[in-house]
Amino acid sequence: MIKINELTIGDYVICEFEGNKREGEVTGLNRANKQIAVTTDVQEFWFEEEHLFPIPLDEQQLFKMHFTLTESEVSIAKYVKGPFRIVLPQKGNFEHMEVWYREDKRHNPNIHFVHQLQNAYLDMTKVHLTDAV
Repeated sequence: MIKINELTIGDYVICEFEGNKREGEVTGLNRANKQIAVTTDVQEFWFEEEHLFPIPLDEQQLFKMHFTLTESEVSIAKYVKGPFRIVLPQKGNFEHMEVWYREDKRHNPNIHFVHQLQNAYLDMTKVHLTDAV
């Protein structure tokens, strides 16, 4: 489950309706009723917090958002999108990372899910991270 205060419009989440789970994009927030509008490949629908789940952050998700991988050493992986960088001291291990954008560098930020990366990216760059080219 994701709390509504963790989300911003444009975040990617997994929503569940009648046992079916789909990835979608947050398109509306009703904080008073704790409801979140999510647009999937089917339609837009309002969900309660207990029907929304985070998308785990992994290499596949980074590639979907058009990051490129550069490997500088045997076990270090660096993902790049413009001037934004994600460095994993151990390739494939997303538990420990550094993210930086120009002079703003953060060691081991609390980023484990796609929406958390999107919000950190927005905070650092003032631009929302999407899968658009």
